[in-house]
Amino acid sequence: MDRRGFLSGAAYSVAAAVLPLEHVTDIASRAAKARTGAIVGHADVAAVRDMVATFAVMDERHGGQHGRSALVQYLMSDVAALCRGRFSSKDDHRHMLSAAAVGVHQAGWRAYDGGEQGLAQRYYLQSFALARESGITGHDAFVMRTMSQQGMKLHRPEHCLALAASAVDKVHGRVDTQTEALFAVTHAHALAKAGHRPEALREVERARTALSLAKGDDVPFWALSWGPPAATVHSRTAKVFATLGERRRAAAMYGAAATSRPPGTYARIVALDLVAQAEMQAAEGSVEEACATWGRAIDHMDGVQSKRTRKAVGNMRRDLSRFRTRGLRCAAELDERARGFLSDRR
Repeated sequence: MDRRGFLSGAAYSVAAAVLPLEHVTDIASRAAKARTGAIVGHADVAAVRDMVATFAVMDERHGGQHGRSALVQYLMSDVAALCRGRFSSKDDHRHMLSAAAVGVHQAGWRAYDGGEQGLAQRYYLQSFALARESGITGHDAFVMRTMSQQGMKLHRPEHCLALAASAVDKVHGRVDTQTEALFAVTHAHALAKAGHRPEALREVERARTALSLAKGDDVPFWALSWGPPAATVHSRTAKVFATLGERRRAAAMYGAAATSRPPGTYARIVALDLVAQAEMQAAEGSVEEACATWGRAIDHMDGVQSKRTRKAVGNMRRDLSRFRTRGLRCAAELDERARGFLSDRR
């Protein structure tokens, strides 16, 4: 290696400061080759997937704001260069575009986690465009599913049902059963939000059945944005039940979602599922049980930089206020812990 040329020609990379050096060196080398006209192939696609997966692990373990600028820089420089390269086959080109769409989707998710909903939507639209250009079956529909979920979260249901229904139609019979369950349960949530209770419950059952019929089929890379499909289906099923006013069933499904993820992973999602479970328990009058669940949620938030987790703890203090005035010790102790949590994250 020409050490002088390497040092003088290497621009500073924010990504290098937060990611394993071997990944950064490898992908930078691949991008540089693509810029000089070298052939881009399957190994390059795998490298981008590995890097995006590394960012995803960082996101779920530490929150969406950790490494966010590094992800965006990586997408704008290295991944963009690879997408413009010359490919060994059309399939490799398609899969590279799909991998890029997953990365942009994650950038949207991180913006969403930071409360920047307009920016998140723009990232999702860009991800949709890349997924559609890739021609990978189901990927563009998956982004439509995400956009439907964002609209439901923001209480803007105008197009959520149409998006979710179109996504389901696009993948029916064309993807593995676990992935199809993800689409069915989002459709169920959109139906519940629109007041279509019987149809929503039928779609919940369809998602449950699809999961039970899964026989170890490979789930596509783009469908793993939120981890194991079963945990995601359980969490979304809980939201359906909560929307329909079935709080006990919702609490049970939030609990199932939290325990369906491998220990030590997806800290933010587990924390938020536990918070939602506690809210259902408190609404049903099980205050001590709710306090214990909220406490477990805070355990999972340690080291997570997320506006949503901070908001969840703020809402927790609001919900606890009526129990503190009754002199409940568990509520007072948890509120003190929550107050300290928020104070440390100003």
